[in-house]
Amino acid sequence: MTSKNLGSRRRTVSFAVSAASFLLLGGLGIAAAPASFAGTPGGTAANDRNSDFDGDGYDDVLIGAPKGTADGKEGAGFVTVQYGAANGIGTAKSAPKARTAVFSQSTAGVPGTSQTYDAFGAAVATGDLDGDGYDDAVIGAPGEEVGSLEDAGRVTVLYGSGTGLGAARSVTIASASPAAGVRFGSAVTAARLTGASPGDVVAVTDHRGAELFTYSAGSLRHTGTLDTTAHPAGRALTPAYLTTGDYDSDGYAELVISGFGPDDDHAQGWSAVYSGGESGVTFRRDLRGGVSTASGDIDGDGYDDLVTGHHSSPDHEAEGMAGGMIGVYYGSDSGLRGQEAPEDGTEEAPQYWTQNSPGVPGAGERGDAWGTELSVGDVDGDGYADVAVGAPGEDIGTVADAGAVWLLRGSAEGLTATGAQSFDQNSAEVPGTAEAGDAWGQQVRLADTDHDGRSDLLAAAPDEDGHDGVVWHLSASTKGLVTTGAWLYGATSLGAPGDGAGFGEAVDE
Repeated sequence: MTSKNLGSRRRTVSFAVSAASFLLLGGLGIAAAPASFAGTPGGTAANDRNSDFDGDGYDDVLIGAPKGTADGKEGAGFVTVQYGAANGIGTAKSAPKARTAVFSQSTAGVPGTSQTYDAFGAAVATGDLDGDGYDDAVIGAPGEEVGSLEDAGRVTVLYGSGTGLGAARSVTIASASPAAGVRFGSAVTAARLTGASPGDVVAVTDHRGAELFTYSAGSLRHTGTLDTTAHPAGRALTPAYLTTGDYDSDGYAELVISGFGPDDDHAQGWSAVYSGGESGVTFRRDLRGGVSTASGDIDGDGYDDLVTGHHSSPDHEAEGMAGGMIGVYYGSDSGLRGQEAPEDGTEEAPQYWTQNSPGVPGAGERGDAWGTELSVGDVDGDGYADVAVGAPGEDIGTVADAGAVWLLRGSAEGLTATGAQSFDQNSAEVPGTAEAGDAWGQQVRLADTDHDGRSDLLAAAPDEDGHDGVVWHLSASTKGLVTTGAWLYGATSLGAPGDGAGFGEAVDE
């Protein structure tokens, strides 16, 4: 990967190699893979998936507030929707007033009942599940009871339409094998994994692994289970994060399940890659990294690339990587590079980046948590996806854990520090003030809500203002992100109760 080693650390790493693979979703009438669905949403590549609930071509924004109060029930949770438009997103109180919505289990037509600590909105995702050209919202509630099973968890789907999300056709699903405490719905995603469905397949994690659900005849049915805790061909891990991307550009997405496992005392994040295809979903192998994950075409070659966050272990600190790091696996016609190990049992490492990489602003320090959150999108409109990196543990001067966000740029040679930027609440024209424990950048999202070909930044601090939660908006330009006109908002600006809501704890990628 020397051609993409600009400002990075190149390492050779020994991996646990998987020789076996297994088939899922078999016997479902697999069809040929289309390049995309009819209608505006769809597409398999990460950069083509635009979270468009009303099919108007503008990115919409889905935000979870899992600690929010609904129908008087503390911690029941809710989600908010901001619809994109020619002037981007706004709030219900902004001028001009923007189109927004709030959903909870107390919303008429939404399945279930708001109950204390359901954590509705703890995980959110979008995808066109029924293939009708409108993206749908997938919402995890890992604290919900299933029968008498506490914290078994559920997932709710709100379907999109020409008027946006609605409750009329909404459905709820539980694990095929519900159990107390497994917290089904802790992470959710949706992507075109097979041709067995007119739309995207939903993937949902709990503490045991992931389950797959496919739209059929107006409902979602369970079509596969991925047990990551006792996998016969890979590392055991407890899943915490999900991303998808078409890393081999074959028209089907790959599913990446990331988390920590007992093999190294939960010190190192790992990612299990499952490849989509005509015959179903097959296990590929484990990759190092997985504190967080995100996908997009960074080098503009038509293949999605995978970015992984890495926990800062003592080994990393000894190698000058204190404070966290990210790794970039580049896509190719055979999938993510490094998937096949040579005879000596090692493989070329991903392209590693830290705050200490040449050209990256700042310096890595223990506890920064740089790479805890990631988002990939084209900020400057040059055709190469850029990478937003959240570091919620970053100290701003003497203010501990105030948090900060970085932007690294994509190019034909891959990720580069040329034009790299960093921001925090003390940056010029960014509203607010850096305070201890704000954890600014705990969630980040790059989204093109005005359809101008450039993705703006949303940076969340769910612990801000006594855990009410606040989200900041920084605009994109041909030169990167700009703070001119930056603004912030909370749940109350969208017509939802903000006290202790943890608004921004989940933001759809």
